[in-house]
Amino acid sequence: MIARICETIKSMVSATNIKQEEIVGIGIGAPGSLDSRAGVITCPPNLKTWIDIPIKQLVEKSLAIPVTLENDANAAAIAEKWVGAAQEDDNFTYITISTGIGGGVIVEGKLLRGLKGNAGDIGHTVIDPSIGPCACGQYGCLEVVASGTAIAKRGSAIMGTDLSTKEVFDLYREGHPEMTELINSVFKVLGMACVNVINTFDPEKIVIGGGVSKVGDPLFNAIRDYVSQYALNPVGRKTEIVPAKLEQSSGVIGAAALCFEIV
Repeated sequence: MIARICETIKSMVSATNIKQEEIVGIGIGAPGSLDSRAGVITCPPNLKTWIDIPIKQLVEKSLAIPVTLENDANAAAIAEKWVGAAQEDDNFTYITISTGIGGGVIVEGKLLRGLKGNAGDIGHTVIDPSIGPCACGQYGCLEVVASGTAIAKRGSAIMGTDLSTKEVFDLYREGHPEMTELINSVFKVLGMACVNVINTFDPEKIVIGGGVSKVGDPLFNAIRDYVSQYALNPVGRKTEIVPAKLEQSSGVIGAAALCFEIV
C-alpha cells in the first residue's frame, strides 16, 4: 500500500510538471492510533496489520520530500479551520461519522494533539456496553454504536439480510418502523456524544463531517435538539452544530494543510 501511495504521488507530480524542489512537503492523514511526532502508525483498530509502521520514514525515503503525519480527523479539523466551516472559530470540535468515528479538537486556535497525537479520538469513548465489542476491544464504543459501519451492521441484523448504510437510511426515509427506531436511537447517541464533547471542551461550534452527515437535516436537527436540552452549561446548549463545509474532502485538504502550520 505504501508503495502504491508513493507511485501515485510520483504520477501526480509528473502529470502536473511540478519540479520536486517546488514541493513544500507531503501531508498524510491516517487513522489512529499513531505517533504523529515520530511519524509511525502504531495500531489502528480498523487496520489490524498496520503495527508500528514508520510511514513518514518510508515515504521520505522513496520520494526525498519532507513528510508530516497526523490523525485523519485532526487533519480534517485543520482543513475546516483553514478554509471550511470554522474559519472564524478558535474553539471547535470536528467529528467525522463514517466507516468509523473520529474527532479533532481545536482549543484557543491550536490543535489539541496530546502526547502522541491521539487526543480527541471520541469514537472510542464508551456509550452503551450492551451493544457488544468494538474493534478496539472495549464494549459499546461510540463507533460500534453509531458509525456508518455500525448502522449497516445493526440494520442488517434487524432485516435479516445484508444492507449498506445507504440502504438502511433509504428504509428510514421510507418510514420503515424498525429502521426509524434504529436511526432515531443512533441520532440520540450522537447527541449524547456531542454533549460529552461540549461538557469536556466547551467549544463554540461542532462541525460534523463524514458520509453519515450527508443524511442532512434529520441528523443535525436531532443533535441540536438533544444538545439544547442536555448540555450542562446554558451557553453550551446553544453550541452551533453545523455540517463540514468541505464535505468528503476535509481529510485530503487537511493533509495538505499539515505542510503549512495552519494551527
